[in-house]
Amino acid sequence: DLGGMFEWKPQYSVNIASIDGQHQNLFRIAEELYTAMSAGRGKTALSRILDRLVQYTATHFAHEERLLRIHGYPDLAAHQAQHQALTKQVLTFQADFDAGRTALTVQVLHFLKDWLQQHIATSDQKYAPYLIEKAVG
Repeated sequence: DLGGMFEWKPQYSVNIASIDGQHQNLFRIAEELYTAMSAGRGKTALSRILDRLVQYTATHFAHEERLLRIHGYPDLAAHQAQHQALTKQVLTFQADFDAGRTALTVQVLHFLKDWLQQHIATSDQKYAPYLIEKAVG
């Protein structure tokens, strides 16, 4: 698969520049993690990229929630709950990985990819028209 596992596709776009840019960065860091894993890089290297992914995800979620809060998005609570669920799963995985209790596998990356795609395709697409109507972008 030469296109890479985490390939950004135009249909992921929510047409809000700051958010699309952040989503693209998430895909880029995740792809870096996949590439490092495929290349058989050591645990330290993988741990460092995973940490960047975790940090960046937190930054992105905060940005998204702030925009939704400022503009009075009615489904904010549900959207936040989804963010919290993913954050919890990723932090648990990160702790297990760093402690040597679990390995970074293709399955883990597939989970991440499915989640990113699903979340962007459903939840994020849902708030996009609302924000665009409020002239964010």
